[in-house]
Amino acid sequence: MTSLTNRLRERGLGLLAGGPLPARRLYPAPPPLESRTPARGRLSIEIVSHCWRYSRLLAYQLTSLVDHAVWEADVTVTLFHATEDVATVRLLAFFAEFSPANVTWRWRVLPPPMLFRRAIGRNLAAKASTADWLWFTDCDLTFQPDCLDSLNTALQGRRDSLVYPRVESKTDAYAAPGDAPGNELATPRLLRLDPSDFVPHAVSRATGPLQIVHGDVARAVGYCDSIAHYQRPVPRFAKCTEDRVFRWLLDTSGTPVDVDGVCRVQHVEKGRYGENDALLRQRVRTLQDRGRRPGTPSSREPSR
Repeated sequence: MTSLTNRLRERGLGLLAGGPLPARRLYPAPPPLESRTPARGRLSIEIVSHCWRYSRLLAYQLTSLVDHAVWEADVTVTLFHATEDVATVRLLAFFAEFSPANVTWRWRVLPPPMLFRRAIGRNLAAKASTADWLWFTDCDLTFQPDCLDSLNTALQGRRDSLVYPRVESKTDAYAAPGDAPGNELATPRLLRLDPSDFVPHAVSRATGPLQIVHGDVARAVGYCDSIAHYQRPVPRFAKCTEDRVFRWLLDTSGTPVDVDGVCRVQHVEKGRYGENDALLRQRVRTLQDRGRRPGTPSSREPSR
């Protein structure tokens, strides 16, 4: 399949997702609300992430799970990676020696062409999961103090298809300490950021790293499982256009919930982009970040 055909298909799916036609006219609908389990008490939460040449960012994420104990939930961390990504393999071997309370590591290997289409790993995890809720995220997101315990509280008895944190904090774009000269970490180690490096921003919908899905919904519909385009391997890391389509399939932008300590490490280089694409993206993201900073006209205050 040519890259032009891929782009046309993704463009067509994007138009569908942004249009008035309900997804249920074309694809299977999520299970009805009354059939979903309103789980209470100590919940099982599966975090689903992936890594390709982002071992430095992944180190921040895994360190946050080692540093900040989870008391109220049972957490499984499912991480998709490829054996060809040597730095990530070394990092995972390093973190396998840690045993955070109530956290289970689950490293899953995929061939690069399957890893490069993020929806494939997410779909595999969704269909196989036994968790009450799944948090689909990226390896640049960290779970700071009380994050997962507060999520356990927020999810009590809920049957929503999709929820997301009301507030996400971020480092300044391309300014995270130690983030240069690249995203690969030569020597595995714990990596931390000062809490003052994070600036809170309100979240308006369940974006790609902030998609928290009811387990019954995930098992029933997977992650874009019914759309063949998003389940085909690709030769290079694909842009994650499926995030919007997934929300369309669930017929919701998500419901905001109060979760503490959701903190993302923004970074200079995107491992999946070529040099020219990376330079353009850097300029765009820097302008976006300036607009989001508190005190600027376009900044958004977190909801209270």
